[in-house]
Amino acid sequence: MSVSLIAALPDLNLLIPPPFSYIIIGVFGAIIGSFLNVVIHRLPLEESIVFPNSRCPSCGAVISFYDNLPVLSYLMLGARCRSCKKHISARYPAVELLTAVLFVAVTWRTGMTPALPFDLIFVSALVALVFIDAEHMILPNAITYPGMVFALVARLAIPYLVGAPHFDDLPGLMNGLLAGWPVWAASLGGAFIGALIGGGSLWLMGWAWEKLRGVEAMGLGDVKMMFMVGAYFGWRLTILTIFFGVFSGSLIGIGLMIRQGKKDMQMLLPFGIFLGIGSILALLIGPQIVEWYAGQFR
Repeated sequence: MSVSLIAALPDLNLLIPPPFSYIIIGVFGAIIGSFLNVVIHRLPLEESIVFPNSRCPSCGAVISFYDNLPVLSYLMLGARCRSCKKHISARYPAVELLTAVLFVAVTWRTGMTPALPFDLIFVSALVALVFIDAEHMILPNAITYPGMVFALVARLAIPYLVGAPHFDDLPGLMNGLLAGWPVWAASLGGAFIGALIGGGSLWLMGWAWEKLRGVEAMGLGDVKMMFMVGAYFGWRLTILTIFFGVFSGSLIGIGLMIRQGKKDMQMLLPFGIFLGIGSILALLIGPQIVEWYAGQFR
């Protein structure tokens, strides 16, 4: 039986009223979004994300702290560098705003519990992967490999911090396939099953498509990303993530092909974008959808 430590901790909602906590989390999310912009820009170029200080990508001028305020500086500068007057990409405030909104949404879903930092770190990694894949069509190992390790650490820690039900798959596993296992072992077993379904199914689909059509359909970056996602989510939300990813990718792909007048139904799209979207949706609303679907068969 898992022993939750949440009862031994003070209720953070009593210390910080929810409206104020959401404002604080939103501001913190925008600051993290500013850091993610550095990751998105530098990581594909194999540059340090720590040094040197933020610089204008056009002229190389060092950006002062007052010109580096999330969203606000972009608006105050009129979307132009103070030094060279070159246009600043709208991606920068978009990432900051998106991260702020997602931090608030994840806080609303998870609550002010010890599990919240894990979910916020996970969603931050997803945001970075989505935008890097959109811009460079790669999913860096520097994010996916540590992400796999992070998922395992989370699967070990969270059941003892807030209880096994935080992970959608764990109660069912502990009452079924992995009944009698210690909670930590069952949680790691769920991570293994989720990773196998996530990364393994994508690898198998890519391998089969390449054998049948002679065309590479799935990059290893997508496979590694889904190993990370599957290990964190477990099997149920991983399947939902893939469904969301395939569905959204198909809709957008078909829309782009119609717009561009393509008739061969082949277009190279970075699938990591849609897997990231699917992962975020699964994190926020996945358990409710899974429970609703399972209820149709009871």
